[in-house]
Amino acid sequence: MAEPASVAAESLAGSRARAARTVLGQVVLPGEELLLPEQEDAEGPGGAVERPLSLNARACSRVRVVCGPGLRRCGDRLLVTKCGRLRHKEPGSGSGGGVYWVDSQQKRYVPVKGDHVIGIVTAKSGDIFKVDVGGSEPASLSYLSFEGATKRNRPNVGDLIYGQFVVANKDMEPEMVCIDSCGRANGMGVIGQDGLLFKVTLGLIRKLLAPDCEIIQEVGKLYPLEIVFGMNGRIWVKAKTIQQTLILANILEACEHMTSDQRKQIFSRLAES
Repeated sequence: MAEPASVAAESLAGSRARAARTVLGQVVLPGEELLLPEQEDAEGPGGAVERPLSLNARACSRVRVVCGPGLRRCGDRLLVTKCGRLRHKEPGSGSGGGVYWVDSQQKRYVPVKGDHVIGIVTAKSGDIFKVDVGGSEPASLSYLSFEGATKRNRPNVGDLIYGQFVVANKDMEPEMVCIDSCGRANGMGVIGQDGLLFKVTLGLIRKLLAPDCEIIQEVGKLYPLEIVFGMNGRIWVKAKTIQQTLILANILEACEHMTSDQRKQIFSRLAES
């Protein structure tokens, strides 16, 4: 009975495995195994063989694959851990491999080292502040993690903080700082009292932070504004009046589900008014 069971398990695993090149832009489910064409030229042109995606540099030194959000390395295989659309970015050298990730509409933020986020100071314990960043637990922020740290520029409970993670893993409490590697604030620190804070999906945040994002260019032409984006899905915006601030917030929240033509119509109406 052991032999038929093993054959059934192998056939089940084979049915779950799909070629990544055929499902780019399509929905993938947790537990699926990704397959890629063989990169070696031993098979000759057109003789590529589908195999589990190998992440071992020794097995194929010319191909470097980077796992993004929604994917997990399991030995020499790549497994899907989130439901979403599979995306791929070719490397600059064009030698194959590249970056693979799953684009999902996730609202729950998982801290990542180096991410710039917007947090809310919720408590103070000695010289350590507790900051709500939307994750499973609050992050810690030392009062010395500010440029020219003094008693005057320390945050208070309820203040908004823009900073970055220096420690973020599943076994330790997240730790934030509001200075860069040179000890400069570089735009980080306590955000002003005025303005409006609201939350959007993580996918929209990545879209707005893209270098060629048209939405931010169109919004900047509409009203003079100050805006801060956090990778944890939070946006802080401030315009000259409360009405303009609310308009900008509503546009940014709705732009995720609008087409380019719909956005242009809205911006043209607001510009005329």
